[in-house]
Amino acid sequence: MRIAMFTETFLPGTDGIVTRLCATLKHLEEEGHEVLLFAPAGAPSEYASAKVIGVPAFRFFLYPEKKFAMPWGGFAKQIREFQPDFIHTINPAFVGLSAIYYAKRFRLPLVASYHTNVPAYARHYHLNWLEPALWWYFRTLHRQSQINLCTSRATMRELEQHGFENLGLWERGVDVQLYSSARPSDAMRQRLAPSAGPTDKILLYVGRLATEKNLEGLRPGLERMPNVHLAIVGDGPHRQGLERVFSGTHTVFTGYMHGEELAQAYASADGFVFPSTTETLGLVLFEAMASGLPIMAANSAPTQEVLEHGKAGLIFDADDIESMVATMDELLFNEERRAVLNQRAQEIAQDLDWSGPTEQLLHHYERLYAESVKLQSTPIRGSR
Repeated sequence: MRIAMFTETFLPGTDGIVTRLCATLKHLEEEGHEVLLFAPAGAPSEYASAKVIGVPAFRFFLYPEKKFAMPWGGFAKQIREFQPDFIHTINPAFVGLSAIYYAKRFRLPLVASYHTNVPAYARHYHLNWLEPALWWYFRTLHRQSQINLCTSRATMRELEQHGFENLGLWERGVDVQLYSSARPSDAMRQRLAPSAGPTDKILLYVGRLATEKNLEGLRPGLERMPNVHLAIVGDGPHRQGLERVFSGTHTVFTGYMHGEELAQAYASADGFVFPSTTETLGLVLFEAMASGLPIMAANSAPTQEVLEHGKAGLIFDADDIESMVATMDELLFNEERRAVLNQRAQEIAQDLDWSGPTEQLLHHYERLYAESVKLQSTPIRGSR
């Protein structure tokens, strides 16, 4: 198949969307499919076998550290020359408008995938009045697509409640080999917690630093447990504010890590913390699972789904300090409980390779193509 993809964000940026997309492109290459990817300017000119077209980009105020692709006049020529079988718009918001336009113009089937719960973010930026408008906007975009893919069943249920239609599942995945093969490192442990003693514990966070991640709520636990050190891997618009919040605690901000370096950070910590309640999935949870790192996560529907309602990780109430502190203590110091959680997490991780989600995606593609051949009665080359 020949697939034209439109993505709002891509390399050199890093987040769960980029991780998923990179893994998908590699597996699509292995399966012999061709991809034309429209991504923000600054991306590499190719990835796996995909040709990457950089398009003008801008910075959105909710994500000031990232560049987002925007509508561009050069799409038509590229699409006409590539002759795709259909279009896939990933997390449509800005450039996704162009994906919708050209799918209609060239009579191509359209797939959309929903990765970021932007309407829920409005509350964290004190923009509650904006949330209904954001739901309307994203619902309107996704209603133009024949298939709308969700990364978790919990997200699918939420989108159903908000009137989204034609929903399908594009499930979890992780580079199991990378994370399961990493080994603890004294040097990495020293980097994550320079002042840690031999019996101290290191709690790891990996992700974007923004207000919706609820990282501030972890400070009371550090105050009550001075032998616990927090290592925050990542960056974002809220970093300076968080550095002030955690001043005086055993907290280290490392910036972003990638690849083997990140895998070693997982392997060298004692526990993983995921305080966000606004995620659609949380791919870092699967990275921690594959690394054999016990998890504590704030209660939300996607987290309950991923952690099997507490069987594969501890779940705490993000609004209850006592719940968070008790969970932190159990995660880091209850060896029997840690062993039980790790066993279930490792069982789950064995089936998390990206080949499975890619096959699931291909199934959606094949079904859409089979059902939508009549849409292509007008050849792309003849379109004006």
